[in-house]
Amino acid sequence: MDWPVALLAAAALVAIATAAGFAMRARTGRVSTVSPASDAPARPDAADLPLAPGALGAEATLVQFSTEYCSRCPATARALGELAGRYEGVRHVEIDLTRDARLADRFGIVQTPTTLVLDHAGARVARIGGVPRTADLTALLDRLTGSDHVPA
Repeated sequence: MDWPVALLAAAALVAIATAAGFAMRARTGRVSTVSPASDAPARPDAADLPLAPGALGAEATLVQFSTEYCSRCPATARALGELAGRYEGVRHVEIDLTRDARLADRFGIVQTPTTLVLDHAGARVARIGGVPRTADLTALLDRLTGSDHVPA
């Protein structure tokens, strides 16, 4: 292979990898809302989670999926706990997937942290892959709880 062709191929590979990285970063942490009834029978919800009775919040629940080796999970847990504490009836629960691959498969978890937002009935309202964007999550919780928090 000629040097110019090899350099052009390497430059193209770097450009493609950079574009893929930017696209992935733009999606990470974004709140993806779930349509209400289109796939409800196939979509797992709170009944499929290993939660104790009474673990769900009266208004909403933030379910964080973590693993032992996730470097961003402890900070995410603290942030979600603080955010849930600002709302009446909102709870944060953390589920460790380290030894439960079947649960990860059931909910389609491919990265940690991943957060599910459940409504008062335990139905999934939104999903967030990666570290949640606080402003987006606050807006969603305001809508679910009927609150009108003013950003600090």
